[in-house]
Amino acid sequence: MKVDVLLGLQWGDEGKGKVVDVLTPRYDVVARFQGGPNAGHTLEFEGKKYVLRSIPSGIFQHGQTNIIGNGVVLDPILFREEAEALEKSGIDLKKVLKISKKVHLILPTHRLLDAANEKAKGGSKIGTTGKGIGPTYTDKISRNGLRLGDLFDNFDAKYSAARDRHLKQLAALGENPDITENEARWKDAVEYMRGFDIIDSEYEINNYLRQGKSVLCEGAQGTLLDVDFGSYPFVTSSNTICAGACSGLGVAPNRIGEVFGIFKAYCTRVGSGPFPTELFDETGKKIRDIGHEYGAVTGRERRCGWIDLVALKYSIMLNGVTQLIMMKSDVLDDFDEIKACVAYEIDGERTDRFPFSIESAELKPVYVTMPGWKTDMTKIKSETEFPEAFRNYIAFLEKELETPITIVSVGPDREQTIVRSK
Repeated sequence: MKVDVLLGLQWGDEGKGKVVDVLTPRYDVVARFQGGPNAGHTLEFEGKKYVLRSIPSGIFQHGQTNIIGNGVVLDPILFREEAEALEKSGIDLKKVLKISKKVHLILPTHRLLDAANEKAKGGSKIGTTGKGIGPTYTDKISRNGLRLGDLFDNFDAKYSAARDRHLKQLAALGENPDITENEARWKDAVEYMRGFDIIDSEYEINNYLRQGKSVLCEGAQGTLLDVDFGSYPFVTSSNTICAGACSGLGVAPNRIGEVFGIFKAYCTRVGSGPFPTELFDETGKKIRDIGHEYGAVTGRERRCGWIDLVALKYSIMLNGVTQLIMMKSDVLDDFDEIKACVAYEIDGERTDRFPFSIESAELKPVYVTMPGWKTDMTKIKSETEFPEAFRNYIAFLEKELETPITIVSVGPDREQTIVRSK
């Protein structure tokens, strides 16, 4: 057996949570492999809306095993809040959720460091969510991190050493916080986590594969936020690309099977950073309003623009995408014309390559314009009902991206999902 990987191809917020929920019935195991509570996966079904920050989106289906892998960073307080809310809705979470011993923990002081570091940047802010993700990954890479498995070996002393080191760093930044209350809540939440199955996830997942079980790996954020290949430095702190599933779960590269790449029919970005196809006019506002483009975790307005095929081709190449999934097609239902960026013009030269930096003021998107479909697609149940202009849009994208679009979403509910015949 091989693991299939599902990930975002843009700057996050592509709709991964919904698709994981839709695909989960095909799998025995769903596993998160990177990121932290800065990633909000929104799911809607049966008239209810859920936002998952750390727990895999396969949690709502038919009792599949869900795993939080070693590449994830967890905030015990936020995890407990999320878990208890799910348990109140009737999910027996302790029965279906397992957590890697090698998960790194977000400390209360990590969040304070996040805010202090962002403040110190002044006008060069990254636009972090302030959840402590960056400082936690920094500690991980500098070999100073605290892991969930440390619960079973001198945990209090390890925590105190990490906290005291952080307090010194905060003092150097001019901060002198009182963490007494947050620290008490954090320690209670850590004790709550003891009630879950804390596992050697790399062995567990490979054992599932040996048993012939199917595994879906769920990515967070998006390819263009990858710490190595994204629009650096306006990126997240982990590897969001397909290779991150190998390091974030302990899966060998030759175990990767299908790679599902998710993208919106247009493009969005949250926070700071360059965005070549961003629209600053009424069209951008219209996309935001119709698409309800506000961050699932932060509530921040998402910046909106036309689809960027230069960036999408780059993402498809990096991830080895085998199937494309297009989200929020219905948001463009009422537009007279649709645009797609097919190249960049930089200093007068045209390129279809994603450059080292996309921050240059001289970078201009080159657009192709197509007629809109002017049809309400939210009630469509089959691809045979797609309007001709929308069929043409799909055909254009498949030709440009050289990858089949196998699933199309026409609304937020799990029922508003069209699986196309291959």
